[in-house]
Amino acid sequence: MAAKSPARLTEKQVALLKEPHLAQFVTLNKDGSPHIAPLWIDTDGTHLIINTADGRVKVRNMRRDQRVAIGVYDPKNPNSRVLNVQGRVVEITREGADEHISAMAEKYVKRRYANLDPEHPRLIVKVLPEKIHGRMD
Repeated sequence: MAAKSPARLTEKQVALLKEPHLAQFVTLNKDGSPHIAPLWIDTDGTHLIINTADGRVKVRNMRRDQRVAIGVYDPKNPNSRVLNVQGRVVEITREGADEHISAMAEKYVKRRYANLDPEHPRLIVKVLPEKIHGRMD
């Protein structure tokens, strides 16, 4: 199945992704059922970016099927600041992943990441949005 045209994030959507809100990240299991995981989220303005450890279910799922969905909402304004994205994983890389998870830890918990495990190296995953829904009132 061919990739769809990318959808563009608005400035308000990028701002939401830059704030420390948890995302719900959905991948597809081998049997087609959804696998959902809460995680920290980031963006470069074009892609949604996650950081995860190699060997996790979501990583195995993404390597087999690049289709994913991501939901983010502002808990202070859950009805008016909501972002739902359907997209494709376009890159999984180890490069810069340890530094990125430390930056994410600073964003979310105000300290450096202390759980680096050499047996399960960190990975950066870039998701290119194909459909974007939600509200940014």
